[in-house]
Amino acid sequence: MEALGAGAVAGTGLSQPATAQETPVVRMGNNYFDPIGLHVEPGTTVRFELAAGAHSATAYENRIPSDASAFDSGVISSGGYEYTFEEPGTYDYYCIPHKSGGMVGRIVVGSPGGPAEDSLIPNGEVPDSETIVQNGAVAVGSDIDGSGSTDGGMMGPGGGGMMGGPRGGWGGLPFIGGALGMLGLVGGLFYWALSGGDGPPKNDDSAMETLQRRYARGEIDDDEFQRRRERLEGGQNNASR
Repeated sequence: MEALGAGAVAGTGLSQPATAQETPVVRMGNNYFDPIGLHVEPGTTVRFELAAGAHSATAYENRIPSDASAFDSGVISSGGYEYTFEEPGTYDYYCIPHKSGGMVGRIVVGSPGGPAEDSLIPNGEVPDSETIVQNGAVAVGSDIDGSGSTDGGMMGPGGGGMMGGPRGGWGGLPFIGGALGMLGLVGGLFYWALSGGDGPPKNDDSAMETLQRRYARGEIDDDEFQRRRERLEGGQNNASR
C-alpha cells in the first residue's frame, strides 16, 4: 500500500475487534505505537497515522502468518499508511528508525497463530495475543492483567506502563523489565537527584519509568536519555552490591 496524506484520526481503545467495515487507527509517536496491540477481523484495513516525528510500520518477515505478505510503509514524516490484513494470525511489526529503542507492535487478525507465537519479539515487548483478543485493543501505557482492567504505568503519549499476559511487565524498551517496579522509592530518589530536584520522588514509580515517560513524550532527546539511563543503571548496580 502507498503512504497516504493526513486524514481524520479515528480513536483507539477499541473494546471489540475491528470489522472489515471499520478503519482502526494506530498512532505512531515518539517511540511508541498506540494501541500497541490490536485485534481485527480478516479483511480489515488498518491505518498507521503519524502523531509525531518520522516513523515506519514494518512487518517482521519471519513473524507474520506464512500465507501473508510483509507490509512496510517505509519511513514517512507526514500523513499515514494503510494496509489491509487478509490472512488470520499474529503480525508483529516495528519502526525502522526506532527498532533498537523497542518501538514495536502486534496485530492479531482473527485468532492468534503463526511464527510470532513461537518466540518473544526480538525488540521491546508486546502484549500477549490472548490479552489483545480479549480486550480488542491494548493502549500503550495501560496495565492489562488479562481481565480487561487497566491502570496507570510506564510509557506512551499519556504516560503509564503496560503489559498483560504471561510475559510480565511492559517497558517498551528491551532493557526495561518487570523488576523495575521493585525499585520503588529508591528509583524515585535517583530520578529526583538526576533531574536537579524538579519535584518530589514518587513512591510508586521508579526513576527508569519516569525517564522512559519523559523520553516517550519528547521532553528529552536521545543523547540526554542515554546519559541519564546509564547513570541510573550505574546507580542500580552499585545499590545491588
